[in-house]
Amino acid sequence: MPPAARRAAPRRTASAIKQMAWRDPQPAPIVLISGPEEVCAERATATLRAYLRAEDPSLEVSDVRADDYAPGTLLSLTSPSLFGEPRLVRIAGVEKCSDEFLAEALQYIQHPQDGATVILRHTGASVRGKKLLEAIRAGTGGGAEVACPAVKRDSDRFDFAAGEFRSAEKRIAPPALRALVSAFADDLTELAAACQQLISDVPGDITEATVERYYGGRVEISAFTVADTAIAGRLGEALVSLRHALSSGADPVPLVAAIASKLRSMARVAGTRESSAALGARLGMKDWQIDRARRDLVGWSEASLGLAIQAAARADAEVKGGSRDSVFAVERLVTVIATRAPFGS
Repeated sequence: MPPAARRAAPRRTASAIKQMAWRDPQPAPIVLISGPEEVCAERATATLRAYLRAEDPSLEVSDVRADDYAPGTLLSLTSPSLFGEPRLVRIAGVEKCSDEFLAEALQYIQHPQDGATVILRHTGASVRGKKLLEAIRAGTGGGAEVACPAVKRDSDRFDFAAGEFRSAEKRIAPPALRALVSAFADDLTELAAACQQLISDVPGDITEATVERYYGGRVEISAFTVADTAIAGRLGEALVSLRHALSSGADPVPLVAAIASKLRSMARVAGTRESSAALGARLGMKDWQIDRARRDLVGWSEASLGLAIQAAARADAEVKGGSRDSVFAVERLVTVIATRAPFGS
């Protein structure tokens, strides 16, 4: 078997055990936390620990590495103590587990210890431990699974951030949430940390101005600020925002990408009469994205939108190497969009 094939992630098989959301997991004798999204896995593990600790403050917590495993450790840590305290054993690195761990884990799940909760963390980065995962998913040991799939799409990041504020019973305005997600589009860990900072630091509702005050230096927020003001027809403000973004280190490529993204949303929504929910379901967009695109379309015609989209395509090619002056390419795009007319007319 080629090395690449041996490293391939395990194919997901049908599961006969309870599937739980990572935000609301419940204890079980065996809890498999699977998938690559580490932030979600850490939250699920912390929630389970808090749940068990609330039930019994004497909870004993132990951490084990499946790839650096001493034989006999699992049985030793899960065995009842003299005073019968509940036990929580968190096992990391199952995707790199040793042969010794695999053999003992397979044996353990046949007869889990009373009063013990074993959390197995498998990132899905390899096929290692596949036999153990299949046994757990088949129902051996009375287990449950918490899936933590990769968060890649903008809509998934939006859902993640919205869930952070909803769980904390904290209100955030939709434009503020969109700006925050845009600011941390490439790092879910940073997005999670930013959400928690706003939740803990801001006493009242979180507005777009709040997000701007905390994270206004992020390139993505600047990009969407440029896009919003240009699409609204405020040329002077758009050019000032653009220069501020560029002076703060913004790259013209994501600036153009942000503008093009908003124009594409407008084009997809233009001329439709369906409800936001129905149209969003059909186009794979959120209700708020539909509503925002429709607001952005005010004052636009089919001809001016077509002109803007063509200008965005030209600017995209120029900032990616088609022109020696990428800054001028973005300025020209902003001008075309804000004036809704050909450049220099």
